[in-house]
Amino acid sequence: MRIGIACTLKPGGPLPVGAPDDLHEEFDSPVTVNAIADVFRSLGHTVSELGDGRPFIEAVLKTPPDLVFNFAEGAGVSRSRESRVPAVCEMLGIPYSGSDPLALAVALDKDMTRRLAESLGVSIPKGITLAPPGGEYDGDFAEFPPILEEVGLPLPVIAKPTCEGSSKGIRNRCLIQSAAEFGPTVVELWRNYQQPVLVEEYIVGDEVTIGLVGNDPPQSIGIMQMIPKKSPETFVYSLEVKRNWHNAVEYIAPAKLPPDVARAVEADAMAIFVGLGCRDLARADFRIRDGVPYFLEINPLPGLNPESSDLCYLAYRMGLTYPQLIGMILDATMKRCGLG
Repeated sequence: MRIGIACTLKPGGPLPVGAPDDLHEEFDSPVTVNAIADVFRSLGHTVSELGDGRPFIEAVLKTPPDLVFNFAEGAGVSRSRESRVPAVCEMLGIPYSGSDPLALAVALDKDMTRRLAESLGVSIPKGITLAPPGGEYDGDFAEFPPILEEVGLPLPVIAKPTCEGSSKGIRNRCLIQSAAEFGPTVVELWRNYQQPVLVEEYIVGDEVTIGLVGNDPPQSIGIMQMIPKKSPETFVYSLEVKRNWHNAVEYIAPAKLPPDVARAVEADAMAIFVGLGCRDLARADFRIRDGVPYFLEINPLPGLNPESSDLCYLAYRMGLTYPQLIGMILDATMKRCGLG
């Protein structure tokens, strides 16, 4: 079978002046593309790299593959940027891996996904989404503290861009512990990421992630716990932590959770996967307080870098190899699409 890999590669060269240092954090490296391609070739498939954007469209129009294996994040700040490759595939009638355009667009918007999860009976942290002003904010931040009082959000809270992945914009400083920090933190996120900011109550408790692979129903490959090596009461699974995880956290899988809590995490993740219409794979994140899982987000386009992605860390600790993980995802896709 001819498999084309759709991906958004990190560009070379320096970042634009004034851009945050995580501007390209979501994008993939050749390490990921080559690792996935090697797995497919070992299974007897022919592999080509399709890229993203215009090069992707030109490639599939010129030589349509039998299947597009999609993990293209899409460039820019559009909340629908992850939907572009699947939308093109659907227009051209090309089977592809993973979720459809609607599921990817909704899941990238944390506020929309929270509403869906709540409608399914899943617990979510109390929160509010703050849209940026039409132009540059030039106030004195005085109007920000009353917002927390109006919606009943006690400090501390955590602020994050609504439509980013790979922990873009989620830094240690996003844990807001005083009213004076609230306005400046939100405005900085508005300025850097050009999108609304979600402000949630900070859930003190264990942070876990669960990997799901397959369809009708998907299967859990396990739950992984992120255990901070210091200051658990103010732990944020931030970009700084992910970049320095060896010194910051210990990854434990299976997670050390009471059986009933583990079952609750799995049930909630399954409910959101199905309710959102995810397909083939996803990874969902939760915080657990007093035995109750609080849903944070679901990623139906999780990173697959064999050296740095949470889904891969989880798989390894559950006894799966990288080829086994990628093979499971490909098998789920092919079965769903009626291929091979």
